[in-house]
Amino acid sequence: MHLVKANGAHIPAIGFGTWTLKGEDAARMVEQALVAGYRHIDTATLYENEEAVGQGMRASGVSRDEIFLTTKIWHTDLADGDLQRSVEASLGRLGVERVDLALIHWPSKTIPVETSIKALNEVLDQDMTRHIGVSNYTVRHIEEAVAHSNHPLACNQIEYHPMLDQDIVIKACRRHGMAVVSYCPLCRGSDLLGGEPITALAEKYGRTPAQIVLRWHVQQPGVICIPRTKTPARVAENLTIFDFELADDDMATISDLRARNMRICDYDISPDWD
Repeated sequence: MHLVKANGAHIPAIGFGTWTLKGEDAARMVEQALVAGYRHIDTATLYENEEAVGQGMRASGVSRDEIFLTTKIWHTDLADGDLQRSVEASLGRLGVERVDLALIHWPSKTIPVETSIKALNEVLDQDMTRHIGVSNYTVRHIEEAVAHSNHPLACNQIEYHPMLDQDIVIKACRRHGMAVVSYCPLCRGSDLLGGEPITALAEKYGRTPAQIVLRWHVQQPGVICIPRTKTPARVAENLTIFDFELADDDMATISDLRARNMRICDYDISPDWD
């Protein structure tokens, strides 16, 4: 498994995302993903599937030590005490002693970054997680978080795909040794996979459009992607991206799509994006 090293964490470059997966579907897909070779599973309190994710992990027969497990704390639970209790509850639902990475899911508009980051540090100090990080943080939030954290932050999980320009945030992450974890890496609900230049590149390389886009992600320094699928056949397909390489010109052609600046996940709780 190809790993991205970031501030002491060794994170598999592709993970299995579980957003929208529930109950038996979630358990079955996590099990299939691990059997297929994934070693990075991503969930969150908000997803309401942590129990099923834990069931899928155990059913897979893959040793817990081989799985990099991430969960995320919802923005309403970032006060000191609330955050620690949220992670403890996640561990109970997942059926594990600790996660490998605990992330603040979204920055709070009312709870200071300093407060939430100090509580997140305590989760690590109490051995409930091996690493800590953030999600949906802007450059301002990243700078504040790094300034107030006693431990290095492993990553910033953000919406990232060829149709969204995240250069400013990615540069900030790299400046602080943090990985970038791409959610919505295939730009779901868009014409990305069915349009140019992705279809032409898929034909050129003899790959699926999804494999082309996922390869574009992991070929960038310090970038990890966590595609989610409900289709069993695509589980293995999405993982098969490490036996070919995109030419520099083709990487640049895909990156040029960022001019569309299409953001999928923008809500009332969202910060002022960079």
